[in-house]
This record gives sequence, structure tokens and C-alpha cells, in this order.
Amino acid sequence: MRLFPVVPLAAAAVGLLTTSAFAHTGSGPAGSFLTGFLHPIGGIDHVLTMVAVGSMAAVVGGRAMWTVPCAFIAMMMVGAAAGVAGYPLPLVEFGIVASIVVTGLATAFGRSLTEAAAVAVAAVFAVFHGHAHGTEMAPMLTAAEYGAGFAVATAMLHAAGLFGALAVSRRFTTIGTTAVRITGITIAAVGAGMVGTMI
Repeated sequence: MRLFPVVPLAAAAVGLLTTSAFAHTGSGPAGSFLTGFLHPIGGIDHVLTMVAVGSMAAVVGGRAMWTVPCAFIAMMMVGAAAGVAGYPLPLVEFGIVASIVVTGLATAFGRSLTEAAAVAVAAVFAVFHGHAHGTEMAPMLTAAEYGAGFAVATAMLHAAGLFGALAVSRRFTTIGTTAVRITGITIAAVGAGMVGTMI
């Protein structure tokens, strides 16, 4: 089963980000990378989703443990490229908040999810997160380094959720599995509260 038609799109997105980099000067590569790295970490909505995506991948198991995070990062870069290029995307904030709810519930109850379904969930919501990163990039930053920064931070948050869920589940078996489920429910509840503030 071929799960990565997103790869050519991601490659094109990286190309667009690289091209855009020549139009932005001021902070330099190091400053741009650091700003991009801190962007996902500085928002609770991003952090919860990234950790939940990793946890969801662990719950689904198998190949999903790498295909789900990779799909998220690939499509996040596509969304970021669209944001940098100025292409509008409707309901970005709602999509980001909804991703917290969905990935949290998938962490709690996603053992029956197929790999393809988990990849699709990650890929769809990644576009919203990426678009937010792209549109919020300051003009003086270099886009390629900024994109690399938030991609690395995202991968680290995915890894925290993935390996954290695996460690707890394997170390404490039944209790660990319950703890992962409670964590997912808690994440989803926080997301639902955020949705409530938007209605």
C-alpha cells in the first residue's frame, strides 16, 4: 500500500521555502532556525497536537510509528509553503484546535485505527499547523532555515509522544496502557475547551 503521495508535494514545498529564503534577510540563518524551532514549542495548541500525533502513532503501532510522523512533517511543510507564498487557507485556527481533539481521541481509542487512517488524520491536520507557521514568519527571517527549525521541533515533539507512550505501555503494561488512554482523553478535553472558546 502506497501511503506517500505527499512526498513529491513536500519536495516542492521545500523548494518553495528555499526559493523564498532569498527574499528574506536580516536575522540570518541561525536566528531564523531558532525562531522556527521555538514557534511550535511556544504554542500549547501545537505542542499538544505534536505530542498526540506521536502517541497516536505508538498506539496504532507497526509501520505507523514512522509513517504517521513523517506524513505530518511532510504535509506541514506543504502548508507552510502555502502560507509563506500567501495562499489563504480557511478555518486555520479551528483546524488546529480540532486537531488536538481528534489526535487526543485517537491516542485514547485508536488501537483499531489502520495505518492509512492514522496517516490521513496526521496529514490533513498538518496542513493547518504548517500554514500557521508559514503565515506567522516574520519578513526578516530566512524561510528555509525557519522551516527547518519548526520541522526539527515538530519531530522532537512527535518523538516525545511516541517514545513516551511506548515506554509507559511496555514498562507498566495494563496500567501504562490506561495511562496513555487517560493522557489522550485529557489532551482531547483541553482541545474541546479551546473549541468552546471559539464558538
